[in-house]
Amino acid sequence: MQDLHESWIAIKLGGVMIFPLSLLAVLAIAIMLEKAVLYWRYARLSRDLLDLVETYGFAWETLEHKLTALNQRNYFRRFFSVVLANRSRPAWWTESRAADEAQLIETALSRRLWVLETIVTAAPLLGLMGTIGGMMHAFQLIGGAGLVNPTGVTGGVAQALIATAVGLLIALISLFGFNYFSRLQAQTMDEMERLGTRLIDHIRLDEQERGPAGERS
Repeated sequence: MQDLHESWIAIKLGGVMIFPLSLLAVLAIAIMLEKAVLYWRYARLSRDLLDLVETYGFAWETLEHKLTALNQRNYFRRFFSVVLANRSRPAWWTESRAADEAQLIETALSRRLWVLETIVTAAPLLGLMGTIGGMMHAFQLIGGAGLVNPTGVTGGVAQALIATAVGLLIALISLFGFNYFSRLQAQTMDEMERLGTRLIDHIRLDEQERGPAGERS
């Protein structure tokens, strides 16, 4: 409890800039938690479904059945459903529809990441403003006659250092979160593109098998 009390006093010494910095911290944590839940619930693919798509020779009905086990908001289910809905059309048509859906999914995955990127830049700048304000307060206490209020000067310097430290800490956490979720987004889209290629190849194989029959007819 003593440590928490001391930490609270230190934060109070940070000055008025602690309030916008605290807002940025809460915003960054909320976005990272939202992204973590999103990837955990809606951007995962079961191992059996992954193995099925990798075999090439699966039945489309089997894929449809396994997709029903996924959450309706699952991004892989959305992507595969587009391919399934257009599999009777030419491969180039299906590939185009799948690419459109993948772009929408990528947009959804990247939503609000720009806020984290902005916090990475804004937090140190707000901390710097707190630093400037604290140092100005410290210098104002030095009178023209050279008289100094030691307690006031120390408080101003503490305000400057705390605001800078808080701003840098928030920026570091946001930077790690931004880089992690950006990489996770890229991995998800790469996996989706790779599996989409498997499905398109399956459609092309089906077209080749139907070709001779169509010529005989």
